[in-house]
Amino acid sequence: MNRGRWLGIMLVLLAGSFWGMAGTVAQRLFQEKGVSVNWLVTVRLLLAGLMLIFLSLLFKDRGKVWKIWREGKAVFQIFVFALVGMLPVQYTYMESIHLGNAAVATMLQYLAPIFIIVYLVMTCQTKLSMKDLIAVTLAVLGTFLLLTNGSLESLEVPFAAVIWGILSGVALAFYTLYPRNLLRTWGSMNVIGWSMILAGIGMGIFHPPWQVDPFGWGADTYLYICIVIIFGTMLAFWFYLESLKYLSPQETSLLANVEPLTAIFASVLWLKIPFGIWQAVGSVLILGMVIYLTTYKEKKEEIPDLSEGSHLEKVK
Repeated sequence: MNRGRWLGIMLVLLAGSFWGMAGTVAQRLFQEKGVSVNWLVTVRLLLAGLMLIFLSLLFKDRGKVWKIWREGKAVFQIFVFALVGMLPVQYTYMESIHLGNAAVATMLQYLAPIFIIVYLVMTCQTKLSMKDLIAVTLAVLGTFLLLTNGSLESLEVPFAAVIWGILSGVALAFYTLYPRNLLRTWGSMNVIGWSMILAGIGMGIFHPPWQVDPFGWGADTYLYICIVIIFGTMLAFWFYLESLKYLSPQETSLLANVEPLTAIFASVLWLKIPFGIWQAVGSVLILGMVIYLTTYKEKKEEIPDLSEGSHLEKVK
């Protein structure tokens, strides 16, 4: 396996791990600390976006940070990605956690690989392969067992939480598929940073971030908010899209299924939640899916011809 593919795998595994950790932290913020979903989504988007643009100015695509706003097509695509991809994928997931719990929200969000594969097959961008079927089966079954311990009774949540969770899966699929041209041309830091800022401004119009009373918060609340912003937003979303330079959308979305694995482990170690036998089986299935995708060798003639480029050129 070439270095680029290994790098892509490591990036998406880190992204999923950060999301899983941040989802558990966000649940505590909503249910124990009284933090508003609307406020957290607005603040995490604005601050994470500003940090990414600052890093881009310092280290990477300095010349492209402002140039992107002089290209009409790029500006249109950034707005679409921000308002149809970035904002929905953040808000729907957090709202599902708020109304239900992180476990259910995570499981429903990871319907995204199925949506991605169905879309690519229906648009004739790829053929349905045995590799995809095996990977999806391992991911879905493993996630189900991991989050339910084999019993649907633990998934009794409001219907609204289920709807928001399904919508988060659709949003994640769009978020994965749409920005490939943008990433190739303008770099992941710029694309994600500006889209987060635009999405945060959009949320801020309706939910101004200064309309909050933080004086009753303890040091732990501020720490949790920092974790959600830095690890669960800035780094996770950056690493996830950066991995698309080296992996196909199907692989990226499937490998991100380490998120529920991380969420459960974080809950076990931090919240002292029991870990059942079926959860152990689910963990093995998800790890098996990761190993399967990382070691699978596809015949050259079977590689899908994605015109946008699933293996994006690395932007210097």
